[in-house]
Amino acid sequence: MNLLAAFIFFTRLPFWRLKDVPSDCFKHVVPYWPMVGWLTGGIMVGVLWLGSHVFPVSMAWMLAIVVRLLITGCLHEDGLADFLDGFGGGSTRERTLTIMKDSHIGTYGVIGLIVYFLLMMQIGHLPLPTLCLLAFCGDCWSKFCAAQIINFLPYARKEEESKAQVVYHQMNCKEFICCLIGGLPSLLLLPMKLWLSLVGSYLVSAYLIRLMKRRLQGYTGDCCGATFLLCELAFYLIGFIIIYY
Repeated sequence: MNLLAAFIFFTRLPFWRLKDVPSDCFKHVVPYWPMVGWLTGGIMVGVLWLGSHVFPVSMAWMLAIVVRLLITGCLHEDGLADFLDGFGGGSTRERTLTIMKDSHIGTYGVIGLIVYFLLMMQIGHLPLPTLCLLAFCGDCWSKFCAAQIINFLPYARKEEESKAQVVYHQMNCKEFICCLIGGLPSLLLLPMKLWLSLVGSYLVSAYLIRLMKRRLQGYTGDCCGATFLLCELAFYLIGFIIIYY
């Protein structure tokens, strides 16, 4: 049931039609986030592969990114923009949280998203088979890295102040194993020379968790989305460097 809740929460696909999910299940969706990556990453690969038969690989990669934006409802990108606005414009814990909760996007968020997507577009210059492999593994592994936030930090706001009205519970042993299984395809599919991408993503998540602890003494949903995208970007960029240099 928690797995279904994760698919409902992290995508805009009509999984909610399959079964009514108790609201308490949504407090346990983060451990299953990497498994959602199997779907979103798999769809990206499918669009990329099919699109490459009609368009150049770089354009097919753009289409794959757009499709994931539609599937997730820009959930993570909204988090990244709010995260950048909050940490860029806030000097105190209270001010940072206030800015992150504001629905308006600021200068840091706009520029940050532009830079993010410009860097993502460069990944489209990789060979198609390699790009497909990185797209799938990067989605799953980066969500595993980002999911670790809830194991190290408390929620920074009260539950009623949450945008989604949900405060995630820390993982128990069973949930951590499920989370790890969700990230395993990356270890099993990637050649050893690209394992540095896995390490790089995890180090980015560790740095961001440390940053959140120092600034917020906790995390928010926006922090989760931002961490996923930044870990994934690091994964791609390191892989890009290894392949070309």
